[in-house]
Amino acid sequence: MSEITGGELLLKCLHAEGVTTIFGVLDGSYNAFLTKLDAYGMRLIAPRHEAAAAHMAEAWSRVRGEPGVVIGGIGPGAANMVSGVITAYAEGSPLIVLSGQRRRNIIDPDRGGSFQNVDLVDLYRPITKHSAGVRDWKRLPEYIRRAYRIATSGRPGPVYIEIPEDITRGTGDPDSINVWSPEQYRAGKVGAGDPGLIERAAELLVNAQRPFLHAGMGVSWSCAWEEFVALGDHLSAGLSASLGARGVVPEDHPRYLRPLNRDALEAARSEADVVLVVGSRLGELDGWGRAPSWGDPSAQKTIHVDADPQSIGLNRPVDVGIVGDARVVLRDLLTAIKARIAPRAEHADWARYRELTREWEARLEEALQSEGINPGAMIRAVRNFFPRDAIAAMDGGNTSLWCANYNPIFAPRSYLYTAKFGHLGAGLPYAIGAKIAQPDRAVYLITGDGALGFNIQELETARRHNANIVVIVSCDQGWGMERSSQLFFGMESLVECDLVPETRYDKIAEGFGCYGEIVEQFDQLQPALARAVASNKPALIQVMVDHDANMAPPGLLEFGTMVYRAVD
Repeated sequence: MSEITGGELLLKCLHAEGVTTIFGVLDGSYNAFLTKLDAYGMRLIAPRHEAAAAHMAEAWSRVRGEPGVVIGGIGPGAANMVSGVITAYAEGSPLIVLSGQRRRNIIDPDRGGSFQNVDLVDLYRPITKHSAGVRDWKRLPEYIRRAYRIATSGRPGPVYIEIPEDITRGTGDPDSINVWSPEQYRAGKVGAGDPGLIERAAELLVNAQRPFLHAGMGVSWSCAWEEFVALGDHLSAGLSASLGARGVVPEDHPRYLRPLNRDALEAARSEADVVLVVGSRLGELDGWGRAPSWGDPSAQKTIHVDADPQSIGLNRPVDVGIVGDARVVLRDLLTAIKARIAPRAEHADWARYRELTREWEARLEEALQSEGINPGAMIRAVRNFFPRDAIAAMDGGNTSLWCANYNPIFAPRSYLYTAKFGHLGAGLPYAIGAKIAQPDRAVYLITGDGALGFNIQELETARRHNANIVVIVSCDQGWGMERSSQLFFGMESLVECDLVPETRYDKIAEGFGCYGEIVEQFDQLQPALARAVASNKPALIQVMVDHDANMAPPGLLEFGTMVYRAVD
């Protein structure tokens, strides 16, 4: 009888789930499965920090639509992963989060004074959908199945499993355990939704004079973007998306209203007589589903579709709540509507919404005037350089607001940002993880210089794995959003807002073996981008943007009202 280690058993379980890539910093407790990676057709991507590993795994998940896998070492390794995992939890991204742990006879119970021992299960419990520790070699497959089942059901999210080192290194009879394929133990989709409720929703939308459709990340997870747009087009309805779901509707669609186009968006959405919300909880950045972003629920009918029953009517009462897979529900809803009415024309108020949009666009043009390189003009030039389906990551405070205005997203699963958590430093590992997940697509990151400093060491990871991303650093030599905040607060002098002005991020990139270049005049930017791509290396372009202009991105005050608006 041949025995296998717990490490190999873990690989057997992950292989059954279709896993090809694991993200994580090396740890001696992994050796029992590292030695078997090739036998199972897997690879380990080892970044320079565990938080970056979790961000890369989340990016993998978001662009491929499947759970990413990340592993942390015993004690400090698992602790380092926390900031990456909490971001995935906030964003609703499915991760399988694994870590080592000290031997069972040390941790249960903790005898005190043990090396690198901390209660990791309790540490991860508030920031995951489920947190547990394996205590029996034979039950490891059961724990992995449970992790996948929970991570992918309802609203997606991370699940944490710790595996003590004596289980990883211990051996057992492979014939004594069962490793099942996903089809053997979990449903692929939640179902089509209640047919009667779909008929009721169809009647409401057919009789609506001013329908409006709003998409959340559930549209992306269910691959429902074509059905969502098709329904909107048949009804000539207004369309919007949460900040995290940007790209499910091409942002040059004639009836799509972008998140910071507040006057037109709030007018169209609040004046709608029927709103259809798909895959969104209507959180804070969606105005909690309340006025002025939305109409009074007593006068405005609401249809809410979500795979998670706990999200239905969470922040706004609904008239029809449908639990089901967004793609299937939208397909059936469109069929029901087509049976009732032909494609409809736009209602008359669209002329006013478009005029409000033109006024917003005019303000965006005015904001491009500055003494030096304007951040918005720089971002627009970057967007125009890359193809429509390029994956765009963004990072930073004011830099992210400039991106929201001047970096439209045209394709689904092409946008990486921590829209619900605003976690600085995620951008670079996001871009690397996306390129590893989709090596044939162009991937670029626009980041502030402050945000880049959190994980700049991951440029070496990009070089080591030939993840040829292009990083554009909007360099204002400081913390731009904090400058804005402190000035708005009325502080007489700014506190710790300035970074060393001579810092050369392009030289740091070169030191890691990447391509680096600095841009100090706007007309240098396009040639620099071309040289970056032609280098066939990960590349970083440091763009010296106008210090003063960067403090006032369009939409700064509007974003502030979204976050600081009073809530009952």
